[in-house]
Amino acid sequence: MLRPGAACPDFSLPDATGTPVDPRALRGKPFVLFFYPKDDTPGCTAEACAFRDDYGSFVEAGAEVFGISSDDGTSHARFAGRHGLPFRLLSDAGGAVRRAFGVPATLGVLPGRATFVIDANGTVVYAFNAQFLPKAHVVGALAALRAAS
Repeated sequence: MLRPGAACPDFSLPDATGTPVDPRALRGKPFVLFFYPKDDTPGCTAEACAFRDDYGSFVEAGAEVFGISSDDGTSHARFAGRHGLPFRLLSDAGGAVRRAFGVPATLGVLPGRATFVIDANGTVVYAFNAQFLPKAHVVGALAALRAAS
């Protein structure tokens, strides 16, 4: 898994509307990427809703938030609508971006749950991996953003 100090890998992933997101276009502004296994599962819903509930704090810190899973745009749109998610969900259908960040599988089978904070220069400043602590991802990401500013 990527560690603090590593450069954010280059990628381009579509959001629920098909609009691509490329971290190179985000330079100059910090952002958070949280990788999660699947839309509308209990742990993933808890995690996404925790990011939603603290979204204002991320905005105050000047950061954008993106969720990434292998689900398609239709699933992401339904998931975001059902739970009022104010951030974009990105589709990593083949798992290439998940692999680029080195997100480990849980029990060798389930897509892992990991969160990364990327600073304005495109450097990883926080990396956290915990499949069974979905809400802890938000706490750690906010603390890292606050420490970096």
